[in-house]
Amino acid sequence: MRLLADLHTHTIASGHAYSTVTENAGAARRAGLELIAVTDHGPAVPEGAHLWHFWNLKVIPSVLDGVRIIKGCEANPCLTSENGIDLPDEVLEQLDFVAVGLHPLTGFDEGDRMKNTEAMLRVISNPLVDMITHPGNEDEFPLDIDAIVAAAKRHQVIVEINDYSFTPTSARNGSSAREREFAAAAHTAGAPIAVGSDAHYHLRVGRFDHALGVLEDLGIPHAACVNRDAESVLGFLLGKRARPRLEYGGVWTTPEGGNVEASR
Repeated sequence: MRLLADLHTHTIASGHAYSTVTENAGAARRAGLELIAVTDHGPAVPEGAHLWHFWNLKVIPSVLDGVRIIKGCEANPCLTSENGIDLPDEVLEQLDFVAVGLHPLTGFDEGDRMKNTEAMLRVISNPLVDMITHPGNEDEFPLDIDAIVAAAKRHQVIVEINDYSFTPTSARNGSSAREREFAAAAHTAGAPIAVGSDAHYHLRVGRFDHALGVLEDLGIPHAACVNRDAESVLGFLLGKRARPRLEYGGVWTTPEGGNVEASR
């Protein structure tokens, strides 16, 4: 199985990632990917991206060296905001892609399954949300699988199968069995599924080996993945709602050793 789109990548704007959008796009091109989503952490994460970062993502190329760049976020549930997310709807509706996940030091560190589930169910019901990230992080942020998967199916929100959760050196590796359970439950229920690298360094962009092994073990076919290629991703996203800035930024090429130039 080969997947040509990565819907979960981070840049230096996340505060604890180490590559730029351009470096990520170059790595994606070399890996043969057609599309990546830029999903930097929302402001609730310590040193996460500022609100203005998300407002201004329109300046990033929509296509860079042949790779489609989807400009989005990995926001966080929030107990104090009007919409239950750490970015307001006015910002979310301008983004090409909205992912949301639970992270340390954002108000959910008690390991309270009911609290976490209620917060994520509110997130999933927001029509601007497209994907929930690494939902199987049982050790830190336990969730009710049945409730989350049922809501994801009902609202057509992607359940991510996070490759990094299965990586031996990952802090989430201890919960990899739960991530696997989420994958199986989402597929059985017919909820949308996507595999994400969760790359925090450009050489990990498009790295899906561990998650693809899980898909194979579970008998989840290629056709079940939203991120098969750029066409399948864009078809899914545009089928949910308008993406007003999708083409903002234009088509750019970066000649080897030369300056950045816009293609007209």
